[in-house]
Amino acid sequence: MDTLARYPPMAVGLVLLLITVVPLAQGDTSATITAKPAYLGVKGESYDWATVTYESGNPSPSDWIAVFSPASFNGSLCLEDLNGTAHKKLHEPYICSAPVKFQYANFSNDDYVTTGKGSIRLRLINRREDYSFGLYTGGFDNPVLVAVSNKVQFANPKAPVWPRLAVGKQWDEMTVTWTSGYSAAEARPIVWWKSEEDSDWKVTVAVTITYTRSDLCGPPATTVGYRAPGYFHTAFLKDLSPSSRYYYKVGHKIGKKYIFGEEVNQFLSAPYPGEDSVQRIAIFGDMGKLDRDGSLVYNNGDPGALNVTDALVRDINNIDLIIHDGDITYADGYLSEWDQFVEQISNITKRVPYMISAGNHERDWPNSGSFYKPVDSGGECGVPTSKTFNMPAVNKDKLWYSFDWGMFHFCIGASEMDWRVGSEQYRFLEECFASVDRQQQPWLVFVAHRILGYSSASDYQALGTFAEPMARENLQPLWQKYKVDLSIYGHVHGYERTCPVYQSNCVGDETSNYTGTFNGTIHLTVGTGGRELEDFGTLNTTWSLVKDSSHYGYLLLTASDHQNLLVEFKATDGTVADSFKINRKYMDVLGCDASLAPICPDTTSADL
Repeated sequence: MDTLARYPPMAVGLVLLLITVVPLAQGDTSATITAKPAYLGVKGESYDWATVTYESGNPSPSDWIAVFSPASFNGSLCLEDLNGTAHKKLHEPYICSAPVKFQYANFSNDDYVTTGKGSIRLRLINRREDYSFGLYTGGFDNPVLVAVSNKVQFANPKAPVWPRLAVGKQWDEMTVTWTSGYSAAEARPIVWWKSEEDSDWKVTVAVTITYTRSDLCGPPATTVGYRAPGYFHTAFLKDLSPSSRYYYKVGHKIGKKYIFGEEVNQFLSAPYPGEDSVQRIAIFGDMGKLDRDGSLVYNNGDPGALNVTDALVRDINNIDLIIHDGDITYADGYLSEWDQFVEQISNITKRVPYMISAGNHERDWPNSGSFYKPVDSGGECGVPTSKTFNMPAVNKDKLWYSFDWGMFHFCIGASEMDWRVGSEQYRFLEECFASVDRQQQPWLVFVAHRILGYSSASDYQALGTFAEPMARENLQPLWQKYKVDLSIYGHVHGYERTCPVYQSNCVGDETSNYTGTFNGTIHLTVGTGGRELEDFGTLNTTWSLVKDSSHYGYLLLTASDHQNLLVEFKATDGTVADSFKINRKYMDVLGCDASLAPICPDTTSADL
């Protein structure tokens, strides 16, 4: 059969282009691969399923299916990337256009090697471009393209998708960010929104940003891993009433026509600073992504990602705000995985504010301004992070910031930037700790990705530092001076809790119910968002109370009033793997004691 006769007319031009760029393997003209339906998301869905059917006259257990978007791709072997950097520093499969995902041909077809026939259902998301599929032989380390499919595409590939809420620079501001294929020149990005009491919609125009290959630092992000990110739109919803329900929908105006996202969403605005109500914050780090159809992606190593995502979705009505403490996607320069991750968490981010910090897998790259020199970001150097999520940082490249949520004040550090005494970040942290009104917000929390406090991780034990070198020496005086209740980290893929600790010593005998005055900060590691869990070191320290390397999950902080805080490590099965309580009179953190009590207020501002 003539090669082109296997494809419908709409794909002939595509196949001609691909065959010109990527010669098919000699002797494999019997191989075919087709996909249907031709159009996805015809009812406005942001994801849909495609069935890919394939046949080979010379099947092998190492045959595999690659999913490409855009559909026009270069599937040649790339043992070196386009900058001449050895591909051994990157990931298999070694092809010039990184597939958005891939899977073995016998994944759902046990008899493929015998019959040469198979099919697979693939979950596709609206990535703003069309898709095509390649059948490869030779495994991932020596891939040879033997057949290319027709293309499929979403009915509206540019549609607005995946709203992401975040707290603004003021407590009564919420930002809404989303992704689309519309530039500012093509369409006007808008948010329609209203309170529960309003009858009419308000309209807020959003700003539009993007990034290009030249904004990134190195391969694979600038070479085989690069994929156009589309456009990011952020609207600032201001002057919100405290603890109130709002409805919103994101969209674009083209002339007199409106194109909106899939649905009307809702959120609860932040409580007033000091408001005396139940407030619940979920915190975790190190999540990554996992495809719901079982497909593989580059740097695949996040077996718990969907379990934690789904646990958060199940509990979303009992969570007011989420902090993802670094190592977000583990895309490591394969930029299509940012779309995959944002879609994965979209049922969370459209409902509650989703705050982030940047980890080593988002930021680290030599000579890019990061404090550490490894190439963990895969050439991203923080650009996709700061564009995809809008955080209330003064400088988006230096992702440290603060925000308020009722009785909580959060100081978010950027562990990949210099935090030593005298640095710009150190000055920010001291100001953040010093400026909080503990009468209104008794719960002061520090969050950073790398462990700047105390850790029993094997690597830190081997260094003899039990944390990042120099970290405690520089920051511990601040935590103690300003009576920081909790310091929370990711980076180590497990859960650990310390006693209230200062200068490596427990400053009290209590282990699960802390009362009385502040003695020292409790440090928690919660790198349990989905990345492969790791064992702790063999040395047991006096300050480490709980170590857990068997549960994925998240930390839940519940402030019931100005004196009581419950901290729980919730596993994905719904059980509480660890918990403790703090009961502390706010007068303590105001610097009041019995002798000074007459000059201290008897009530908090929320009681007045």
